[in-house]
Amino acid sequence: MDQANLFERNLLKQRAKRALERQTAGMDFLFKAIADDLGVRLSAIQREFGFALDLGGHAGHISAMLRASGKADTIIRADLFHSDPALPPPDLVLDDEFLPFGPGTLDLIVAGPALCFVNDLPGVLMQIRKALRPDGLFLASIPGSGTLQELRDVLLRTEIERTGGGSPRVSPFADTRDLGALLQRAGFALPVADVDLLTVRYDTIFNLMADLRAMGATSVLRERPANPVSKDFFIRAGELYALTHADPDGRIRATISVVSLSGWAPHESQQKPLRPGSAKSRLADALGAKEVKLGETRSEKSSGR
Repeated sequence: MDQANLFERNLLKQRAKRALERQTAGMDFLFKAIADDLGVRLSAIQREFGFALDLGGHAGHISAMLRASGKADTIIRADLFHSDPALPPPDLVLDDEFLPFGPGTLDLIVAGPALCFVNDLPGVLMQIRKALRPDGLFLASIPGSGTLQELRDVLLRTEIERTGGGSPRVSPFADTRDLGALLQRAGFALPVADVDLLTVRYDTIFNLMADLRAMGATSVLRERPANPVSKDFFIRAGELYALTHADPDGRIRATISVVSLSGWAPHESQQKPLRPGSAKSRLADALGAKEVKLGETRSEKSSGR
């Protein structure tokens, strides 16, 4: 299917609203972990920012991190689709596929996991880069390739076992290298993408699914199966999960691959690669080795031929 229509955004909006209204206790553990990690990364940057944007920071953890960091003079909190009833009103409620910021209006943009559900991620990254002032910073953490791989495996195996075929039931997640390439394509300078693996353990598959619903993170794939899944289907999937993805104590594992992204809006003060041939010292001298010219073997060099 065309990537531009991969996710059903209206369904995402409905599920986000339901998750915010229910406010299930503990449902924000992943958002808190991501905000803490982003805070550590921001603390390593020796500068301050004027206007900072919390782009869809669910449960307010990113805004709280920005306030605690002391690195932003003004913090703009933007909720996605709906205001969080547990927090003071946000500055903006918006759709993160269509950012309402003019060119060069922000100094720092920090985004949470919701970016993995945009249909046009390259386009959104370009919007973010354009909204940054020169030498402005973009930081984000989103689920990457390998996330919920155990759940994807058992749901597919259960469906194949029952119907002889499989259909997508878990959203696809981008590879770390692909995300780094998208930062470059969007025009960011000094792009960085790295990954950390987080393992969350549950008693059963039903506990895992309850957490996903509480986070508004169940599948919103446009090509998801039309017929509802029976309880028997999940019982069998849970049996397979316990057989193949459980620890010795019987609890099942769920992997979350968290890809951290950073990039700067270009500025003349930033480091740039040296021009080819502009080096002032030889690599051979630095390594204490003899230089061998292109096309010349070591034996030819030592024999003087």
